[in-house]
Parts: sequence; C-alpha cells; structure tokens
Amino acid sequence: MSGPPDTADMEATPPSPEDLRFMRAALDEAAQAAAAGEVPVGAVVVRDGVIIGRGWNRPIGGHDPTAHAEIGALRDAAARLGNYRLPGCELFVTLEPCAMCAGAIQHARIARVVWGAADPKTGACGSVVDLFAEPRLNHHARSVGGVMAADCAATLQAFFAERRALARARRAQAAAGEGTVPPDRRP
Repeated sequence: MSGPPDTADMEATPPSPEDLRFMRAALDEAAQAAAAGEVPVGAVVVRDGVIIGRGWNRPIGGHDPTAHAEIGALRDAAARLGNYRLPGCELFVTLEPCAMCAGAIQHARIARVVWGAADPKTGACGSVVDLFAEPRLNHHARSVGGVMAADCAATLQAFFAERRALARARRAQAAAGEGTVPPDRRP
C-alpha cells in the first residue's frame, strides 16, 4: 500500500460548480437544523451527480449524541441504496467532520468528503487530527476542505451570536427581577 491520499486540499483549486451546488444543498439542510434549534450543520450524500441522502444536526431534539448531520445523511443514503456501504459516493457537509463522523464515513466507504468551515476544536479532517490520512486504517476518503467556508462559518456564527444575545437578555431580565424571557428553541 502506498499510503493514504492527500486529504486536506484546503481550496487548492477553486471548487467546481457541482461542488458549490451540493454545498448549497448542505447549507439548506443546515437551515433546517437552525430552525429546529439545533446547531446548524447540514450534509448531503451524492452519487453520480444526484443527492441520495440528506441530514441535519438533531442531537438536542432527538436526545441522541450520534445524530450529527453526516450520520443522518449516511443513514438516509444507505437506506435508499439498501446497503451500508456507499462506494463511489461523496459527502458534502457544512462543518469539518468530527472523529465520530469521520469513522462512520470511513466505514461507509465514502470516496470523497467536501466540507465547508474548519472545526478547530473537534475537526478530524486536519484541524485537530486527520483520520483520513491515518495509514493504519483500511479506507481513506479524499477530503477537500474550505468549500464555501465563509458562508458555512457565517451560518454557525449567526446561530451562536443569537444564542449568546438571548442568554444575555435572560441574565439581564433576571438581574432586574423582570421574570424570564421566552425559552430559546432548545427542547
């Protein structure tokens, strides 16, 4: 074995129109997560230019720590294909996958992962670790990061800014003895 392929092609070449189209679809999934009060991360699985799986973050509402966008998209695609392996498929996700998701991507045999914003705290495609470059593992997905990174990061930043503003308003009202503000979107 000659080793794993290069995995963190952080915008080495401009993204293709197809990559942009599928990242926009992943951003649409992220918007659904935000509307549900979940951290806005979305993902799609693509095979032969067609979206065959969709997912968005659902761990809060589902009380499920494994309900990340990537896992949802992989499950949807696997169910549609009737196979737990997804060779020849690509996964587009708005945030760099974590170690759990990178492991699921490897087990599904995804050929290529395209992600938007880097995750400097839990990213497993090069930010913290690069599981796809680990030569001891038997499958190596190609990883392309930074596609529409500004848009993906802005979605996350807006969500957390809103959360922080709501928390500040609650604290201010509580300090003023005014009661409580309506609960945030968390169940």
